[in-house]
Amino acid sequence: MNYTFRTATTEDAAALSEIYAPYVEETAVSFEYVAPTAEEFARRISDITRHYPYIVALDAMGTPVGYIYAHALHERAAFAYCAEASVYIHRDHHGRGLARSLYGQLEAALRQQGIRQLYVSIAAADRTDPQLTTASLEAHRRLGFEEVGRFDACGWKFGRWYDLVWMRKRL
Repeated sequence: MNYTFRTATTEDAAALSEIYAPYVEETAVSFEYVAPTAEEFARRISDITRHYPYIVALDAMGTPVGYIYAHALHERAAFAYCAEASVYIHRDHHGRGLARSLYGQLEAALRQQGIRQLYVSIAAADRTDPQLTTASLEAHRRLGFEEVGRFDACGWKFGRWYDLVWMRKRL
């Protein structure tokens, strides 16, 4: 499937919050407990796009089916050349290379900003788990990210502990 890409706007908030909600409500991918409202999503888009790229993928009908954004890794000035990324794909579009395409868009924009290191934090389970697969970890490894740290048992969701794996890609 061919996708088009553009910068997210606050008008995308409802569609993007619908993509994100199942990650919050049904999986441990997100450590949020309650899916944000469209209004909260609009605020987040507005805040992030002041300084970083926020890219939406559209299907042939112009419907948002995925998104990616970067944000500050840390507030201290010395971290200005690093960013953290988050990517979410509508469940009907998994396995089609959309995340790879979105990362290509994001990385190009971040390079233009002078960002040198891109980080991701990914939930991980220490055993087979119905709310979390290894798909995100595996996909990020294929995209050139390497594991640089792990916070063991730092996230509590669905009555169990989850790890947080930090990965990095040099841009």
